[in-house]
Amino acid sequence: MSEPGIADLQSWLAALSQTSVLIELAALGLCVLLAWQLARLVSKAFVEREFNSIMFGRRIVDGVLFPALLLCLAYGARKLLAYNMSLALFKLAIPVLLSLLAIRMGVKVLQAAFSDTPAVRLLERSISWVAWLAMVLWVSGLLPLVLEELDQISWTVGKSTLSVRNIVEGTLTAGVVLIITLWISSAIEAKLLRNTTGGELSLRKAFSNAARALLMLIGLLLALSAVGIDLTALSVLGGAIGVGIGLGLQKLAANYVSGFVILTERSMRIGDSVTVDNFSGVITEINARYTVIRSLGGRESIVPNEMLITNRVENLSLADPQVWQSTNVSVGYGSDVDLVSRLLLHAAIGQARVLTDPAPSVVLLSFGADGLEFRLGYWIGDPQNGSDNLRSLINLEILRLLREHQIEIPFPQRVIHQRVTAS
Repeated sequence: MSEPGIADLQSWLAALSQTSVLIELAALGLCVLLAWQLARLVSKAFVEREFNSIMFGRRIVDGVLFPALLLCLAYGARKLLAYNMSLALFKLAIPVLLSLLAIRMGVKVLQAAFSDTPAVRLLERSISWVAWLAMVLWVSGLLPLVLEELDQISWTVGKSTLSVRNIVEGTLTAGVVLIITLWISSAIEAKLLRNTTGGELSLRKAFSNAARALLMLIGLLLALSAVGIDLTALSVLGGAIGVGIGLGLQKLAANYVSGFVILTERSMRIGDSVTVDNFSGVITEINARYTVIRSLGGRESIVPNEMLITNRVENLSLADPQVWQSTNVSVGYGSDVDLVSRLLLHAAIGQARVLTDPAPSVVLLSFGADGLEFRLGYWIGDPQNGSDNLRSLINLEILRLLREHQIEIPFPQRVIHQRVTAS
């Protein structure tokens, strides 16, 4: 852009008092209205958009689209007005809009790529401070002077000469490259994971994680190259990392490899009900290093992926979500066997979660020491909702029915023989 910043503060303040500023203000207001309308029309074309997307938000101004459109329209209006009049307001408006766009882009990309953590919020505030500081230096005309002073602070490292200016410019360049990389990876992940469930969700999650890691690596290499670091020097670092993985990070590498195997072969998927090391729950996350299993009681277990590969895992949802359960009951020997069987079946069928196909079944297990041993077996299709709660409801219903029909539930009976010796 021409005329970056305000070279003479007095002349700029004098220009602000001219009537031509009203024309600039009207043009800027028109740019705001046009940008708002265009952003609203584009957002309506994406009715099923997510509110945490980068381009759109809950409101028009929440996304990147509105400040980007406003900046383009304002820059075009500035070019048109510069042919006929001297500008004052646009000299301040363009830097402010650039800073606003940088802040909005950085914040939205971080929100889409990562969860809301203190570290992410610190990065968001850092981006805001850096963007506004750069705007103030640019507008005041101090930016070239500050860069020259930073360039004077230098030192020699080997055959290279580094300065504070190189470090600052390199850091900013690396930040911009990584933000763009995160933007692309977040867009790919949102596209892959949209309207997917089960095994397809796990497979697409694996591809999105691999794509993000690859793009982050490419972005980091591009950022290092832009700073001026010789990438051939990283070969020694790569060899050292390889030796470290081979000697001291076997478990970590095994967990990452196991996570990739789990995601690709889909032996366990998000939403499956599993039992690992006597811990039962539903898989809520499958990450590269670990898997999160949430129990019905709200507890979450972070299981290393290697354990899921090397140990025995019960997956209740691998081929069929239906699970068989049973409950045992003992009745007296004088009870009507047919009536007991009907009552047990009625207790199971009366529960909405019990499947009718396959139907519940009753078997006479054995002739026990205290009574007849019956087993009621039934199938459920939603094990993620718990099994003990349903078993409790069925047992309560069995107890009520047996008491209603005066069927005895025998107590344990033992015969004690006592030898009496004559005195």
